[in-house]
Amino acid sequence: MSSINWRPNKSSSIPLHIQITDFIRGKISTGEWPIGYKLPPQRMLAKELEVNRSTVVTAYDELTSEGLIEGKSGSGTKVIHNSWNLLAVTPPPDWSSYVNSGIHKPNLPTIQEINQAEFIPNIIRLGTGELSPDLLAGLSMKQVFEKLSMKEISYGYEEPKGLLPLRKEISSYLKNMGIQASPSSILIVSGALQALQLISVSLLHKGSTVLTEKPSYLHSLHVFQSSGMRLLGIPLDEEGIKVDHIPQYKKLHKASLLYTIPSFHNPTGTLMTAQRRNQLLNTCQQVQLPLIEDDVYRELWFDENPPKPLKAFDKHGLVLYLGSLSKTLSPGLRIGWVVGPEPVIEHLADIKMQTDYGSSSLSQWAAVEWFTSGLYDQHLNEIRTKLKIRRDFTLTILDKYFSHLATWEKPNGGFYIWVRLLPPISMRKLFETALAEGILLNPGNVYDSQADQYLRISYSFASLSDLEDGLRRLSMVIKRLM
Repeated sequence: MSSINWRPNKSSSIPLHIQITDFIRGKISTGEWPIGYKLPPQRMLAKELEVNRSTVVTAYDELTSEGLIEGKSGSGTKVIHNSWNLLAVTPPPDWSSYVNSGIHKPNLPTIQEINQAEFIPNIIRLGTGELSPDLLAGLSMKQVFEKLSMKEISYGYEEPKGLLPLRKEISSYLKNMGIQASPSSILIVSGALQALQLISVSLLHKGSTVLTEKPSYLHSLHVFQSSGMRLLGIPLDEEGIKVDHIPQYKKLHKASLLYTIPSFHNPTGTLMTAQRRNQLLNTCQQVQLPLIEDDVYRELWFDENPPKPLKAFDKHGLVLYLGSLSKTLSPGLRIGWVVGPEPVIEHLADIKMQTDYGSSSLSQWAAVEWFTSGLYDQHLNEIRTKLKIRRDFTLTILDKYFSHLATWEKPNGGFYIWVRLLPPISMRKLFETALAEGILLNPGNVYDSQADQYLRISYSFASLSDLEDGLRRLSMVIKRLM
């Protein structure tokens, strides 16, 4: 039994059995205790909560009468609910066989070239998806670490799910988005990418099919493919993923889950509407398709908050929610989180302990300081203002040099503008020619093999002068290749 970080209030006028009933009902309604979750034995829970066993018996009887739990002799009391835990029982991978067979695929050749070229001196990086050094909060970060140096903090390993004070802060932070997640249902990871890696090796069977948007950042990685899985893309429109395709795709391809970036999608910048989010969640519930909601760009909105996350409306434990500080604060801090049903989080934590024995304790304490001091909210306000200036500047430059060469949509947040080139030119030739002239591109075909006339243009990394110079020179290269 996992530790329950809750106790009934014995000084309250509300009877203890009702408080316990409400607590368990809340765990079930938010999906933290999904179908098949085994509740603690009555005697053990009574001891944990420091109440009489009869009080727990009364609470269990009430929940049984509501049809939420069921007790059977010999197998204990279980929730009669819903979905992710069915995947969580998959045994850990055979690491030795993975190592011996070299199953992890290398990056796509173009991605390898991009990773290497990023460190060429003075190169103009027009597609890099991270904050510019000018946008990183260097001074505030120094202040955070100076404060930590004067506090009593731990420098050893933290518990498998991560530093409890940080999980409490994230739990509070998520409430502002409408997500009810107790610290026990949160796992601290070294960025959202590690979360995907953990999911790929610990929750899915080899041969599984993973649905995602088409195009998608996920196609530029081999996270799931290296674990013997297949990615299948579903088209996007201006409102997000085309939900009506999902039932057919799940049935024909026996899909195991769906991965989506609903807020300021990578690479297209699309913001999924509230109506489409509702349709997506309802459809996934109907066809029993768990989904991963990658929400790392959510806080980078410019004019108004995006619609609430899918996880805010998840009452069946269907959604694994990913968040991170890498895109908003610092990629070097390596702090992200996964929110989901407790059995899944505990399983992922177990696998994470096998891989790195926990994320950096120092980074976790620094993240706690960012949240508790109010510096993070202040930083977000500044970053939004600066990124909006960069977006508007980039759109102006595109209008100036690409009005007859390409089309694009104005993003309302995030890092990216998805540019469709009009002249039919070889993307490989364009990539090589631009690179030879000191301009690094992110071609669309690394996110979708059929997007061979697209570029992911980022306004988050290059300086304003480099953005203008790079785009001007890129337009000249395109004209030469036409």
